[in-house]
Amino acid sequence: MISAIEMNLHRGVKLLNSISNEQYSNTSIAPYYSSIGRHMRHILDVFDCVCEGLPNLKVDLTARKRNEIVELDTAEGIIYFNQILEKLAELKSADLDQFITVIDDLGLGKVEQTYTLGGLLIQTHSHAIHHFASLGYIISQLGIQIPDEDFGFNPTTPKEKSLASQ
Repeated sequence: MISAIEMNLHRGVKLLNSISNEQYSNTSIAPYYSSIGRHMRHILDVFDCVCEGLPNLKVDLTARKRNEIVELDTAEGIIYFNQILEKLAELKSADLDQFITVIDDLGLGKVEQTYTLGGLLIQTHSHAIHHFASLGYIISQLGIQIPDEDFGFNPTTPKEKSLASQ
């Protein structure tokens, strides 16, 4: 599981290594006017909440750091990716069946729910893929090459055959 998450996060690093700070922080794309950097920071903040909460077996997904520098500077984004990747590597021998209390706000106030570590990591990974998919639209509108054909695709999503191959 951790290897799959790491592989996906490396796609984000690959993207950041190929774009400028101006592209990374660009908020001109409708309808949400969010930047690549803001999405990346958000993805990593959720992983960070998981890693920060594990020692106490209580993960608060509303306690995100929201470091704006990470949203503006690709080098800072890459540093944050690497920090998360280092923390994830430490989980390779963790008990994925251990129970963890997860706190989140679904829109009506904070709620607590018991997860397994594996279940929480699956959700966090799927969340990252979802944001990568949203980034695909922003990347396309900015004329940036998507890092690879799997960027933003959930492995269970069937891929359309291109018209050229039919």
